[in-house]
Amino acid sequence: MAAFTGGEVYKAEFDPTAYLEYFKFGGGTLGDEFLAFVLKHYCKTFTSGAVTGHTLIDIGSGPTIYQLLSACESFKEITASDYIDQNCQELQKWLKNEPGAFDWTPVVQHVCELEGDRQKWTEKEGKLRRVINHIQKCDVHKSNPLDPEVFPPADCLVSSFCLETVCKDQSSYRAALRNISSLLKPGGHLVLSGDLGTSFYMVGPKKFFCLVLTEEFLRGALSATGFAIQEFDVLSRDDDTMQEICDFSGMYFIVARKEKAI
Repeated sequence: MAAFTGGEVYKAEFDPTAYLEYFKFGGGTLGDEFLAFVLKHYCKTFTSGAVTGHTLIDIGSGPTIYQLLSACESFKEITASDYIDQNCQELQKWLKNEPGAFDWTPVVQHVCELEGDRQKWTEKEGKLRRVINHIQKCDVHKSNPLDPEVFPPADCLVSSFCLETVCKDQSSYRAALRNISSLLKPGGHLVLSGDLGTSFYMVGPKKFFCLVLTEEFLRGALSATGFAIQEFDVLSRDDDTMQEICDFSGMYFIVARKEKAI
């Protein structure tokens, strides 16, 4: 297991370019299995009409946009956020279609295929670029994670592979969950995804800590924070290769509705 990575060390050592290697879809990386799993669920969640509204906040976007590709069809405004400046800069680079931005084309094409027309991928990219209207600094350990900015409560929160990487123990995870819940209006939806059983993951040559999550813990933490789980899907790891890169045992996708403030 890797030692817990504090925020300043994370800022200094996290390389978004190396991290994005996981998302070269179809390249045979560990990211292929995760992307196939979550993109299918994001498509179902956001195109069914069950989760929709005006505003969505993505908590801990990292340098990635895969988690927002289906959501942009159901929300008018999306705020992306991250703790690390270099991740925000990477997002801005893609948003402005600048040279050197990560090529999400295979992922976008796959999402469009799931949604019914693979050929609409350029329209999809254009739409997401229009809908993302803020890229914010975010710290889930603050009572207002978007401090000093104050946003009206959102209709939906999305967070993928975030809280487990920045919380050192179960207590701090529960506290972070309460903090991000404050950004969501009652009746709004929280969409969570990530890995189960992970204690570390590699970004280039650097090993980063991950809080080991179980289905039982996640169910309990969400319930204690005032959420009613509407969907909880788990997929066990397909094979045990590349354990030296990430030791996850499975993947999860959760849709929960905020019933009350805690």
